[in-house]
Amino acid sequence: MKIFKKCLIMMFVFSSLFIASQCFAQDDDMVYGEQSGPLEKLGRGVANIAFGPLEIVIQPLEVAEAKGNIAALTYGVTRGVAMVVARLCVGVTDIATFYMPLPGCTDDPEDVGWGYGPLMRPAWVIDREHNAYNFFYDDNAMNEKM
Repeated sequence: MKIFKKCLIMMFVFSSLFIASQCFAQDDDMVYGEQSGPLEKLGRGVANIAFGPLEIVIQPLEVAEAKGNIAALTYGVTRGVAMVVARLCVGVTDIATFYMPLPGCTDDPEDVGWGYGPLMRPAWVIDREHNAYNFFYDDNAMNEKM
């Protein structure tokens, strides 16, 4: 029985090392902005869990711009709570499956196949297109002040 436990532990350790080496090998070959890799998927999952509650603030702002303030107070807050739940579920899924590609998760939403791309769009809570509170700045913003 002791030998069986030792063999089981050794198999677990070696399979974990193999999976980790594959993750790092694929991410090292990645050119920035070209394709997602396992480590980006893991980071996206952690970010969705950690920053998902910001959707309660972001969604009412987006609804206010599109439909007005009354809609932001009702529909925007409800949409924000639903997005928090969705981000938490997607974050847990990304963390649990970061080492393997999933079907339909390519970086290009029009493409089909397997990949490490996002399960939902936008992939990140805050990105350049959804720039609530100016968390990201234009590259030209610094040049305009000089």
